[in-house]
Amino acid sequence: MNITKDIKYIGVDDRELDLFEGMYAVPNGMAYNSYIIDDEKIAVLDTVDARFADKWLANLSAALSGREPDYLIVHHMEPDHSAVIAEFMEKYKKAVIVSSAKSFAMLQGFFGCDYADRRIAVGEGDALSLGRHRLAFITAPMVHWPEVIVSYDECDKVLFSADAFGKFGALDTDEDWACEARRYYFGIVGKYGQQVQALLKKAAKLDIKTICALHGPILKDNIGYYSDLYNTWSSYGVESEGVVIAYTSVYGHTKRAVELLAEKLEQKGCPKVAVNDLARCDMAEAVEDAFRYGKIVLATTTYNGGVFPFMREFINELTERGYQNRLIGIVENGTWAPMAAKTIKKMFEGSKNITFTDTAVQIKSALNGDSISQLDALADELCR
Repeated sequence: MNITKDIKYIGVDDRELDLFEGMYAVPNGMAYNSYIIDDEKIAVLDTVDARFADKWLANLSAALSGREPDYLIVHHMEPDHSAVIAEFMEKYKKAVIVSSAKSFAMLQGFFGCDYADRRIAVGEGDALSLGRHRLAFITAPMVHWPEVIVSYDECDKVLFSADAFGKFGALDTDEDWACEARRYYFGIVGKYGQQVQALLKKAAKLDIKTICALHGPILKDNIGYYSDLYNTWSSYGVESEGVVIAYTSVYGHTKRAVELLAEKLEQKGCPKVAVNDLARCDMAEAVEDAFRYGKIVLATTTYNGGVFPFMREFINELTERGYQNRLIGIVENGTWAPMAAKTIKKMFEGSKNITFTDTAVQIKSALNGDSISQLDALADELCR
C-alpha cells in the first residue's frame, strides 16, 4: 500500500489472535504496522510480531525491489513491534538501528545484543536525513513505555506516532475508528494521560497531514478529529453526555434496581444510559464507557464485608488509570450489614475531582418503597 509516493505500508494483519496482550478481546483481529521510506537512503520503520516474521520479511523484500535498507527506525520496543529486529539485522548486515538510548538496553534484554557497532541513538530535536525526506525525532516517554519516540517526516508531513492513535482491529476491518481506538487507549495507554498531553503539545506545532500509528488505519482525513479525541481522553474530559451504570448482582435484586433506574433515567430524558453487567460484559468496554461519560452509577452487593469481586476489579481498573473528574452515584445492597458504599468511597480516596451524589440508595435484600423512592431521587439528581 502506498501512503505517499515514497512511503509504503509493509505491515501485517493478525486474524489469528483472540486476546491482545493476553487480556483484550479482539474479535476483528489486530494490525501490526510497519512502513518503509524509499529515498536516497532507505528507512524501515519498525517490525512486527514474531508470528508474522516471514510474512513481514517478504513484504519488506518486495518493497525493497533488490535494494538494501540503510536504517531500521525503532519507535517502540514492545514485542508486537520489535520481535523481528534480530532477523532483520542478520539479513541486512549494513543496516543501522536508529532509536532512543533506552531502546538499546531493551534490545540487550530481548535479544542478548545491543548492536553497539550498528546503532544511532536519537533524542528530542535530533533528525535523520534520507535525501528529500528528513525525519525529526520527538521523545514520548511513557506513551506508553519509557523508551518511546515518534518521528515526523518533514517532506510528506507524516507523523509516525508509535502506539499513540492506535486501535484494535485488523486493517481490513470496516468499523468506526473511535470505538476501538477508545477501548485501546483507555485499556493500554490510559494511565499516562499527562504524558500523552505532553506529546500532543509537541505535535500541535507540526503541520501533520497523515498519522501512521503502529496499530490501526492510516489517518489522513480530518486530523483535528483524532487529535481532539485524544486530547479529551488524555485530559480525562467528558466525551459524551450520559450515565453509565456498572453493576453486579447475586440473586437478581440489584439487577432489578439497575433496570428500574435505567428506565427512570430514560424517562427523564437522559441522552444515553449505558448498562454493564460486570460479571458478563467485556471489562475493557465497561472501562471505556466509564471514561467516555461524565456520570457513573456503581451498583453492587456487600460481599465479605466489602464489594463483590467483579466490582472491586472494575474500580481497580478505573483508579489505576487515573479516573477523575466524574460524578459517582452508588446503589448498595446488603441484607444485614451493608458495606458496599463505604468500601467504594474508600477505593476512590486517591482519585482526583471525584464527587459523589447527594442521594444514596440502600437496598436491604430487595427493593421496597423506600429504596424505590431513593432511586427516583438519584435519577433526578443525575438528570439535572
